[in-house]
Amino acid sequence: MAKKPPGPPLEGLRRQIARSRSERSARSGSVFVRETFRLERTAARAKAREWFETWPKAAYWTEVESWRQLEGDEIEFTMRRLPSAD
Repeated sequence: MAKKPPGPPLEGLRRQIARSRSERSARSGSVFVRETFRLERTAARAKAREWFETWPKAAYWTEVESWRQLEGDEIEFTMRRLPSAD
């Protein structure tokens, strides 16, 4: 049986997507503050808990906007919140 060829390198695509997302958020004038983290699973949970304690969901609309599991039990996630609770 023939071997499946390896997939193409994706690092360039990842950079392009990240650049596009940052440019889009800068243009859109979004009122939310976003920060992306790439941490080991327990550290990721602790960081998310820290955000919810510092900026409570009821006042700042804090949420985990997106997340994905990477190799080696690492999690990449984006936290989102309002800049102030007026």
